[in-house]
Amino acid sequence: MVTVADYGDFETAWCPGCGNFSIRKAVIKALVSLGLSPHEVLFVSGIGQAAKAPHYLRANVFNGLHGRSLPPAQGAKLANPGLTVIAESGDGCSYGEGGNHFLAALRRNVDLTLLAHDNQIYGLTKGQASPTTMEGQVTKAQPMGAPSMPFNPMAVAVAMRAGFVARGFSGDIEHLSGLIERAVRHKGFSLVDILQPCVSFNKVNTFAWYKERVYRLGDDHDPRDFGAAMEKAMEFGERIPIGVIYENDRPPFGGRLPEAARGPLALHRPDMAVLDGILAAYA
Repeated sequence: MVTVADYGDFETAWCPGCGNFSIRKAVIKALVSLGLSPHEVLFVSGIGQAAKAPHYLRANVFNGLHGRSLPPAQGAKLANPGLTVIAESGDGCSYGEGGNHFLAALRRNVDLTLLAHDNQIYGLTKGQASPTTMEGQVTKAQPMGAPSMPFNPMAVAVAMRAGFVARGFSGDIEHLSGLIERAVRHKGFSLVDILQPCVSFNKVNTFAWYKERVYRLGDDHDPRDFGAAMEKAMEFGERIPIGVIYENDRPPFGGRLPEAARGPLALHRPDMAVLDGILAAYA
């Protein structure tokens, strides 16, 4: 039986009060609830404080380049379909440097989960505006205020008919854990955007700021209603919905590849007769 202890206890480099601590708890809680042992899970991350999260878990980990968590995550899932693959990184890494990979992942619909720690700031590089920083917000690198309108990952994901689109809050661990569990269970690409405070470099979007605004979506919201989902995806400000915003049954990308149906590529054996024929063609 899988327990929380199986995922280890590590000393972290995060600031006291960082939302990453709560996200880590929610992730482990979800994995235990799913009955997944550490060897059955692969975490892939980029660069940043959020991208360090897999370092503080006992599991398979691939730490890639800034903004490049999704390409190796997709490759790993297609190479080993039985593996549970989770990409985990921050808003800057996932939506900024990795923005094009994010769009490609939404299109492909490979069966994996992206956990985006969204603190609306670049934390590792000490406080400049990220893609989700609110327009006009003053940061250490933008003393006159962030000049650009914020990127809305929820609206983009819904618009591109992503398989599973949800938003969580690090201040509600129980709810967030349930969202992560549902995301992992979903067959196809799943996005969980997680609002979290950065206590050192974002003095605007604090825990109290989020707590005053977030509310759980109720049973009256139908995540399969595209119009309703887009309406909720666009809601951000005085009220911020958390929960499953959109969901559909698009077939995952790997299901269209006959080789994937045969299991992990590492266990495949080539047909030597076919190979000999190919080589003979070049003789």
